[in-house]
Amino acid sequence: MFLLLVLAAVLAVLVWKRLTAAEEEPFNPRRLEDAWWGPGEPEEVDESVRPFTIAVPDSVIEDLHEKLKTTPKLTPPLVGVGFEYGFNSNYMQEVVEFWRTKYDWREREKFLNQFPQFKTTVNGLELHFIHAKPAEVPQGTVVVPLLLMHGWPGSVRELYSFIPLLTTPRKGEGFVFEVVAPSLPGFGFSQGAAKPGLGIVQMAAIMKRLMERLGHNKFYIQSGNWGGIIGTALAQYFPTSVLALHVNICPAEGLMPMIKGTIGSFWPTLFVERRYAHKVFPYWTNILNTVLQEMGYLHLQASKPDTIGIVLQTTPVGLAAYILEKFSTWTDPSWKTLPDGGLTKKYDLTDLLDNVMIYWVTNSINTAVRLYSEFYGKAARVGRKRVIEKYPPTAVAQFENDLFFTPESMAHDAHPNLVRYNVFKGGMFAAFEEPKVLADDVWDFIKSIHI
Repeated sequence: MFLLLVLAAVLAVLVWKRLTAAEEEPFNPRRLEDAWWGPGEPEEVDESVRPFTIAVPDSVIEDLHEKLKTTPKLTPPLVGVGFEYGFNSNYMQEVVEFWRTKYDWREREKFLNQFPQFKTTVNGLELHFIHAKPAEVPQGTVVVPLLLMHGWPGSVRELYSFIPLLTTPRKGEGFVFEVVAPSLPGFGFSQGAAKPGLGIVQMAAIMKRLMERLGHNKFYIQSGNWGGIIGTALAQYFPTSVLALHVNICPAEGLMPMIKGTIGSFWPTLFVERRYAHKVFPYWTNILNTVLQEMGYLHLQASKPDTIGIVLQTTPVGLAAYILEKFSTWTDPSWKTLPDGGLTKKYDLTDLLDNVMIYWVTNSINTAVRLYSEFYGKAARVGRKRVIEKYPPTAVAQFENDLFFTPESMAHDAHPNLVRYNVFKGGMFAAFEEPKVLADDVWDFIKSIHI
């Protein structure tokens, strides 16, 4: 009886939302592709592809060191507490000392500049991207374009161990990847929008235009985090541009996942293997726990992004705490009890600080967190989607410790042409944590569908 009541309530809410929703205009791709996100009115701009090298002024690094040197004494953590209350202040003192005395930005600049990087202006925004091609291509091997996209609180830095695994030819394979890895608009070295409305589908249109400018009217996609959601939007709204989609994030929304989630709370093995059942069910309880324990940042960034943006722009230590805490919990929630949040288990502190530095030296944290507000605002309503008859072949790499675990049965609801689904150990930052595991899955997937 309880199950029937819950299902009835869910159906009632969905029907009410459908009946009361304003009629949407048909989806208009040209309006998205021609949008102007830069300052002022649309104007003619230089659309050439220009080489780019990361070269931060000395004054920025000197200011950073001055701020690190004058960091006030932090409030000590509670006795016996690791990361349960957030970033452990004792460990933050260690991070600051390392950052100030051992981390060498000029050396890291050389590391970050190892891949060819470029800028070009798309829809009024100056976009930064890595464009990595195979150094040598064996005779008879086809080079195929692959779009990689990161998310928040990450950057292109997450992809540095991943990219060579894709651009290096594999023995016996008839193809190899040419990688395009942009900094999302408003992130890192890419310019942020000057006006409201740059949401997920709008970013998908920008990515499509970027790939077309590089000569790729059709391309493959691999992405996680926000990048995976943008990649999914590309598959939904611009399916003829996407040869295939590989994602390591798979939000399952809508009526069917809700029904499956409710029924599965009583009979889990109908929808997921027994060993993963606890990650999904009881469905509503798990979602509520995740929202309450891990999603406070989301509400803040979705409702008041500029407030938290101002706070994080003015203190490098605060920025590091805010970002690095996510690399702890979102990699493995059990690390909460550890004094260093488990960050040294899988990551090198230098690598983690590279990512923080990209936000700091570009002053981009504010423009980056605005994406959350756009995702939940009017920008998400871009018109009714057309019926998708040619949804591209899709693979989902579900990592066990991602914030939300989507079983294969629900992944089919999110991706009408799901042809591959695997579960791997790891968390949200798959390309950073487990680059070889992710790369192997990408190779196997593209091999299975590549003609």
